[in-house]
Amino acid sequence: MAGDWLAARRTEVAADRILDAAGELFASKEAATVGMHEIASAAGCSRATLYRYFENREALYTAYVHRESYRLYREMTDQITSITDPRERLIEGMLSSLRNVRESPALSSWFATTQRPIGAEMAEESQVIKALTEAFVISLGPDDAELVAHRSRWLVRVMTSLMLFPGHDEADERAMLDEFVVPIVLPSRQATQ
Repeated sequence: MAGDWLAARRTEVAADRILDAAGELFASKEAATVGMHEIASAAGCSRATLYRYFENREALYTAYVHRESYRLYREMTDQITSITDPRERLIEGMLSSLRNVRESPALSSWFATTQRPIGAEMAEESQVIKALTEAFVISLGPDDAELVAHRSRWLVRVMTSLMLFPGHDEADERAMLDEFVVPIVLPSRQATQ
């Protein structure tokens, strides 16, 4: 017996459908307030089915954040692909990422300040966000692996800070990034410019 060769694909489709339903709920209310029963109902499945794919709310949140992180990373890299100057690439990459999260009602709800801003916690703990941020830092120029990890962690904190406490406008955030982030992430390049 060959088995069910479509089982993995059906599992992936079902999980994506649940995550899509969760995203719709996150777009209409703060992510921290969305419960598993609401997600199951929105996905058109029972709670038992939901728990077959995601053992708890944290697992579902993590899967959603990871899926969206990959999507956002692709969008950001597409938006800055023609920028070769590391300084401009850093600033535009960060601004692009902020803009992309803010323009998504589902993602911006993760940084709502009327509830526990779970987006900051997820960003700090996510291995996917860590890896994608490290890839971005490496794209700015070769560096020591320990410095890449340290600077990437710091960039995640700066991004979550700007999500929770945005600047006056994009020009204000650009100026802050230029003054405070570029010298830390690109110190040797900063000195030569």
